[in-house]
Amino acid sequence: MSELPRPMTFTPRNPEFEAVVRESFAKQNFLQIIGAELVEVLPGRSVIAVRRSDAIVQQQGLLHGAAIGAIGDVAGGYAALSLMPPDSEVVTVEYKINFVAPAKADRLVAIADVLRAGRTLSVCQIEVRAAAADGADLRSGPLIAILQATFSRVHLSTD
Repeated sequence: MSELPRPMTFTPRNPEFEAVVRESFAKQNFLQIIGAELVEVLPGRSVIAVRRSDAIVQQQGLLHGAAIGAIGDVAGGYAALSLMPPDSEVVTVEYKINFVAPAKADRLVAIADVLRAGRTLSVCQIEVRAAAADGADLRSGPLIAILQATFSRVHLSTD
């Protein structure tokens, strides 16, 4: 996989951020149903991919907007979580999605980058792009959708 340009560099507050994100992803039953995979986790960045399947194709033969929104939302949440302190989780406060091209691809990737990481709220930008089935350069495919999302930290009780 080729290195993607990063808009900002962040220092994670939890040295175990990658393990935390991967453990959380493994518990996402909906993502398992649609066949999503966690491709990359870096401080302030997350990449999630999904392959075309009958389960996520709508009546016109395009990948369903709900699946596109789901991988974008979750990728943004994990980008935000990667910068949170230990004993944290995140929830989506809001997201806006613009669909800019039909999703005819064999594989989609959601590339999420944190734009601002606060103590409680984080704002992310997420690109959902068509990608080659062979895993070629993630940003080389056509832009399918773009999201801007806000995530809130939830402190996990240790009680």
